Amino acid sequence: MAAKSKSKGRSVPSCFGYPLSIAFIVVNEFCERFSYYGMRAVLVLYFKYFLRWDDNFSTAIYHTFVALCYLTPILGALIADSWLGKFKTIVSLSIVYTIGQAVMAVSSINDMTDHNRDGNPDNIAVHIALSMTGLILIALGTGGIKPCISAFGGDQFEDHQEKQRSRFFSIFYLSINAGSLISTVITPILRAQECGIHSKQQCYPLAFGVPAALMAVSLVVFIAGSGMYKKVQPQGNIMVRVFKCIGFAIKNRFRHRSKEYPKREHWLDWASEKYDKRLIAQTKMVLKVLFLYIPLPMFWALFDQQGSRWTLQATTMDGDFGAIQIQPDQMQTVNPILIIIMVPVVDAVIYPLIQKCKINFTPLRKITVGMFLAGLAFVAAALLQVQIDKTLPVFPASGQAQVKIINLGSSNAEVTFLPDLQNVTVLPMESTDYRMFETSQLKSVIVNFGSENRSQSIDSASSNTHTVTIKNTAAGIVSSLHSDNFTSKPEEGKTLIRFVNNLPQTVNITMGGTAFGILEETSISDYSPFAGGRTNEIVVTAGSTNCTTTSEAFGYGGAYTIIINACSQDVTQLRYIEDIQPNTVHMAWQIPQYFILTCAEVVFSVTGLEFSYSQAPSNMKSVLQAGWLLTVAVGNIIVLIVAGASKLSEQWAEYVLFAALLFAVCIIFAVMAYFYTYTDPNEVEAQLDEEEKKKQIKQDPDSYGKESEAVSRM
Repeated sequence: MAAKSKSKGRSVPSCFGYPLSIAFIVVNEFCERFSYYGMRAVLVLYFKYFLRWDDNFSTAIYHTFVALCYLTPILGALIADSWLGKFKTIVSLSIVYTIGQAVMAVSSINDMTDHNRDGNPDNIAVHIALSMTGLILIALGTGGIKPCISAFGGDQFEDHQEKQRSRFFSIFYLSINAGSLISTVITPILRAQECGIHSKQQCYPLAFGVPAALMAVSLVVFIAGSGMYKKVQPQGNIMVRVFKCIGFAIKNRFRHRSKEYPKREHWLDWASEKYDKRLIAQTKMVLKVLFLYIPLPMFWALFDQQGSRWTLQATTMDGDFGAIQIQPDQMQTVNPILIIIMVPVVDAVIYPLIQKCKINFTPLRKITVGMFLAGLAFVAAALLQVQIDKTLPVFPASGQAQVKIINLGSSNAEVTFLPDLQNVTVLPMESTDYRMFETSQLKSVIVNFGSENRSQSIDSASSNTHTVTIKNTAAGIVSSLHSDNFTSKPEEGKTLIRFVNNLPQTVNITMGGTAFGILEETSISDYSPFAGGRTNEIVVTAGSTNCTTTSEAFGYGGAYTIIINACSQDVTQLRYIEDIQPNTVHMAWQIPQYFILTCAEVVFSVTGLEFSYSQAPSNMKSVLQAGWLLTVAVGNIIVLIVAGASKLSEQWAEYVLFAALLFAVCIIFAVMAYFYTYTDPNEVEAQLDEEEKKKQIKQDPDSYGKESEAVSRM
């Protein structure tokens, strides 16, 4: 039921005791989080598959962007508190944010520079420049409004509405997780669609365009509620005063470094000549907590790799969940789903059980456990990576070459590799695996069918991966050399398909709408990519005969050769040969590491914010909020430094390195926590109030006596 409540002479619409204005703020936050997490979910794959950056550089740029998103909140808080106020700051930076999302959507339009219409951008520099511009604008926008929007929502309540304000923050947090969860499911599905004017490609414009549209909706909704908002004028930023106090104390201490000046109890006491005792005491409490923050960035260095390394890990796994196919970037949804489940379970079940066991599970001990669990999550990721690596094919390095022999004949073939002199027997309609050689040891192959033989030269200068087809016919031995031209598994879980013509006449082959062209006898087509897990219609035209059949459902991330053995009277005989093993490790095996990391987040992040607020003075919560966000930014910078400096060739080793670093930092934090003394800011501030009162009585006892008498008569 809607009603009106008064606020400083102004009528404020309300509903069930809540200001109606918070509905606009909650919807705004849902749309903004949908926009941010939806864009971020597909970002690392956009870098890898559209901009064609390698895994390491994609990871580096991803974490640079995330770090920037958590550095800019300080700027947003300064602008809001010292200049524009929260409302104008949110509107201004939301416009910047929306423009950034729109620029990202435009940057991913393949046809914009694909002048020759071959499906690849002709001027990738244009796309990179637009992408970086868009990401910078997004970082300014999302980071700038981050410290303002929740505080602005809190401003809508009166002092007597503490219960409603508390429930608002719960709803506000729910809207964040709902936006994150829904967008992380939807945008990878949009990305997986194919779109384009001249050529069909992964639909990144749609995956970025929908978040851009949601950000525009977020801005419109927020402005729509303008007339209902309670807008507090900027009153100066406490962070500025804190920094000035610290700066003056350091400068004053340096001026009086001579031994003739007596020492002071704390180095911040050197600011007492300019700043009051209350500010100095509050700054001491804040610095005490910020000192404990020093080891915390290492946790975020691991946690935020869900969107980079773990997503890239998922690209080498099997996402077939039966009725649905999970995209690699959709695995990130496991975290918000588990958060929604684990937060109430931990609060209502785990913590009470620990308390019943009479274990003193203090906030700092919870944070320590959270760091340890995050390290375990990366150990689990390393163990999984070891299993994935076992399924990955070995591709030739520099100075190496590999060759595969396919016997299309009706009898065994003896093949000798020259000048290495290795021998292998190839059965009819079978093939060898790819055999690795030093380039100098692979010049040609000698094929023997009984008493007949034939030599096939191999040019490893033009390609280092080859397939040789051989066949014994009435006219003699026929052979064909084909350069395979791949150096890695198929990207994005796709399947590579090629055809070999084993008919005595030329054929024209089409599969799923993709034309493989005309193939001569024993010749091989180039590979073409197809979506994994699906069947496709194969049409073979041999002279005047058309043969139609349906292919097998291929695995994800594999490569296959299909041999056409017969085509007559609509009967097609096919032989399937696996060139590259498909992804066999299932994505579900990532769930344990996500579960452990989510447990770590619950006991680390939630407890960390609670601890920080309990140890901070009432007017310096924003300083610690900025410090907490800064640990996230530093954590992402650590990823850049460690990943860049480690030079580890194996991904599992990098996971182990990060886990080891966090375990070491966890021990350091445990020692720091052991010596930490908990304080009650309210008690300290009450003592300061009492001292100020006594000081006032001492300075003007008559005035204080009259004031006390007036109060007693009220």
